[in-house]
Amino acid sequence: MAPHVLVADDDAWILRMVATVLEKRGYNVETAVDGEDALARALARPPDLLITDVMMPKLDGWSLVRQLRSHAELAMMPVIFLTALSSEDDRIRGFRLGADDYVTKPFRFEELDLRVAKTLRRTAQSVQETREQLGGSSLRGDLSQVGLSSLLVLIEMERKTGLLTLRASDMPTAQVLVREGKVVHARLDTADEPVDAECVYYLLTWGAGEFEFITCLVEGVDRVGASTTHLLMEGARLIDESRDPNRGNQAVATIPALESQNEEL
Repeated sequence: MAPHVLVADDDAWILRMVATVLEKRGYNVETAVDGEDALARALARPPDLLITDVMMPKLDGWSLVRQLRSHAELAMMPVIFLTALSSEDDRIRGFRLGADDYVTKPFRFEELDLRVAKTLRRTAQSVQETREQLGGSSLRGDLSQVGLSSLLVLIEMERKTGLLTLRASDMPTAQVLVREGKVVHARLDTADEPVDAECVYYLLTWGAGEFEFITCLVEGVDRVGASTTHLLMEGARLIDESRDPNRGNQAVATIPALESQNEEL
């Protein structure tokens, strides 16, 4: 079956041209005219790949991807940002959200075609390799290749029990305990806070680093008390609200304070 690609852009000409090029290559293409339209379409029919503009009405590309990543069935969906924003900060922000590629406008449609094929191939290979390694007693990888949201979903699907360790440059090492696929405790090695669910929300802001999962016995009470889907959805909500200048909730304010440390990544 041909891959299902969802393309979101408020520029009708670009939307039509991208769809035409990909359809000629045999892809099953669905289009959305803004972020809200794309969100509804992706939830109704999860795509194999999302190509999205960043600056769109109703819901921008950043928020769109965060909301989609919060759903377990879409956590491993590859994303290509298609945008006129070309600064290094924008690129870093895109990859921190788990983007697989970042194409700046104007672009050659032939180049986009090649990047789509490469992204689909690379994503399928990374997910398959991670799934196969989870069948063993240990697993190591790069968060830029398999994001934490995807990793937690795979661990849940495989109902694994053990210790997940996350490391990033100039950041404290994080320890996440999972039992039967569910996060039961999370903490940082050199800080008292955040812990448990709040620690997971913080770690979801990491866009780079290394992870290692080791199968081991995990005892003790469940200190998180939430499903993986809930953690991903709440994490996405907090990150979105942390970017709202009118926020007043102290709990929400913890995310930008921690996220600012990631500027060094």
